[in-house]
Amino acid sequence: MILCIDSGNSRIKWGLHADGAWRENGAINHVDVAQLAALPQRLPMPACVMLANVAGEDAGKAIRQALAPWLTVFQEIESAANAGGVTNLYENPARLGVDRWCALIGARAMTGTPSIVVMAGTATTVDTLDGDGRFLGGLILPGLDLMRRSLARDTAALPLAAGQYSPHPRCTDDAIISGCIEAQIGAIERACVRLGSGALCLLSGGAAGAIGEHLTVPHRQVSNLVLEGLLRLAVVGPAVHAAGKNSG
Repeated sequence: MILCIDSGNSRIKWGLHADGAWRENGAINHVDVAQLAALPQRLPMPACVMLANVAGEDAGKAIRQALAPWLTVFQEIESAANAGGVTNLYENPARLGVDRWCALIGARAMTGTPSIVVMAGTATTVDTLDGDGRFLGGLILPGLDLMRRSLARDTAALPLAAGQYSPHPRCTDDAIISGCIEAQIGAIERACVRLGSGALCLLSGGAAGAIGEHLTVPHRQVSNLVLEGLLRLAVVGPAVHAAGKNSG
């Protein structure tokens, strides 16, 4: 049994893997981190607990406290130059966000094809993985909700839009929602074009569904690529066990 934890900017997502499948999963807000303490109370100790944390040291400390009975098998992952079949070509590999790193490893475990790996959460990251497992680089842009909120916050007349996507919006709310979605899919599709024919887009994160329904390139939604990457590292062994880095 392996417990994988993705501590993101907004929420903590976790999955319990055993006998070749994900058996349980959950998502909680950071303020509710104490709820994780219920896991050691009702489950036997797993073979390992794998953590990818981009929410800061306080968040990591709170998770470790909640899972204190399992600290002997606790591993907090850091980005590295090589791990899980992926070669990290970032200028400084340790500076790559550990969530992006784990998502790339998860993508590589799922497919050997050239891939655009998209994490659509608070921020949207669009990362390029070639057929040899090399991370070539990637983009970071505001996520869908962050784009929408920034227009409401930083302009005098635009609302916090609650519209719908339209190829030809005819009201302000629809224009904002459609513009935010077009910006996301534009970045993704341009990355796919650069990678070339045969590229597959793997989408994960809370906004994956809203983005995926408008993409015109081959794509596949994955429940949580970070957890898939952590699982792969638990099997093959991570290069580094240390404190995770923020995306960037």
